[in-house]
Amino acid sequence: MDIKKKIEDLKKDFSNTCDLITKELTTKDSQKVALVFIDNVVDQLILTTSVIAPLQDLTITSSTDIADTAMQRILSYSQVSEVKTKTELINGILNGFCAILFESSEKILIVKCVKWIVRLPVEPPTSAVVKGPREGFVEDIMTNISLIRKRLKTPTLKIENFKIGCKTNSEVRLLYLVDVADPLIIDKVRAKLNQIDIDGIVDSNYISEYLSAGKHYLFKQIGYTEKPDIATAKMLEGRVVILVDGSPIALTIPFILLEDLQSSNDYYTAPMRATFLRYLRLFAGLLAILLPGIYVAVLCHHIKVIPIKILITITNSIQGIPLSPLLEMLFIIFLFETLYEASLRMPRYLGLALSVVGALILGETAVSAGLVSPPAVLIVAITGVMSYTLPELTSQISLLRLIFTILGGFMGLFGLILGTVFLIGYLANMDSYGSPYLAPFAPKIKSDLKDGLMRTGIPNLDTLPKSIKNKKKRRTQNDRTNN
Repeated sequence: MDIKKKIEDLKKDFSNTCDLITKELTTKDSQKVALVFIDNVVDQLILTTSVIAPLQDLTITSSTDIADTAMQRILSYSQVSEVKTKTELINGILNGFCAILFESSEKILIVKCVKWIVRLPVEPPTSAVVKGPREGFVEDIMTNISLIRKRLKTPTLKIENFKIGCKTNSEVRLLYLVDVADPLIIDKVRAKLNQIDIDGIVDSNYISEYLSAGKHYLFKQIGYTEKPDIATAKMLEGRVVILVDGSPIALTIPFILLEDLQSSNDYYTAPMRATFLRYLRLFAGLLAILLPGIYVAVLCHHIKVIPIKILITITNSIQGIPLSPLLEMLFIIFLFETLYEASLRMPRYLGLALSVVGALILGETAVSAGLVSPPAVLIVAITGVMSYTLPELTSQISLLRLIFTILGGFMGLFGLILGTVFLIGYLANMDSYGSPYLAPFAPKIKSDLKDGLMRTGIPNLDTLPKSIKNKKKRRTQNDRTNN
């Protein structure tokens, strides 16, 4: 077929897009060759030195296919392969490969010349550490895999490839340790990935909703991390990790609630300090949920339980407030949530100014105008700060704080107790790929308590967590050779 005809047919498949570039070359013995690639995706230096120069110097004999000769010549410079189908060809060009068409041969070659713009693996803004590794995942999947490979130098690390999204054709990688991860969990995750039918995957959060066992759970069932050291540690415990090209967030499966009380800093500091911080996070999280509800419940239904001196102070503060304690608290919560959302949507420096204006000036003005009382503003501000001790649970804490405030306003302390019992039962009924959500506390797993709320020294963490199904029992070398 005439080479111009081949080029026109390929252009039609790309809807004659303007960034599809074609170059026609002539070899030393006057053979016509065409290059087809997408502009700004291929590296021009690689294209010139590894493809164009070897093709222009190409000479063949009458008994040799030009495509085979070109493949042997280019192979010494770059990665080259032959494509068999048009779908393979189109996907290759879209992924940064250069296609080589020949007038005297029906074979088509593709050469890797990709050049994506990649962000450096700097410390993630959501996972800052005082001590420990500061590298973070980036939007390039190959860079992320190399960050994990750097930490897991073992042949038992297996990586499976998936293509998801009929439009984006996104690369998804499933990573796990063959000698540690449970095969049933791997099979279940693999089956769910193969069942995903969607036009495009923009971020790993798209994948997580397909992988969750329950579609309407308030609490997440899939873990998230932006740090390769955390992903590595979770794989060593038997979890699987999912990476999505274009996303700096890795997914980890299974996931239990205790992981949100832990931090990578805990393992780079003294055990006693880490234990104190975990109890602090738990206490702060509970107060962030319950404190507004307790305040409203006491003022509306149980005012006699307040000591007389504190009661006099509160009474003087709320005197003349036109709103009931429940409506007042709901108004302040709504105001603070609105300020938080607005600060996220605005440019960074304007968002900082808005936070200062909203939290200080607006709050002070509302108190001075007699719309809200100082104790109510103080309680919402305290609970707002406390909720950020558990950054992964901030959205859940905000919703639960609103629910418990309403329960306290209508049903008093009885409503708070009833809501707490329901919440614990709800969490106890959840699981993530066979791992109880409240493990190792419900059910109680004694060996896992060494790294529960209380963290013991790393030498004492010699057993793998039983909360996560895995093939190994211990972390030691002897256990590995016995298996």
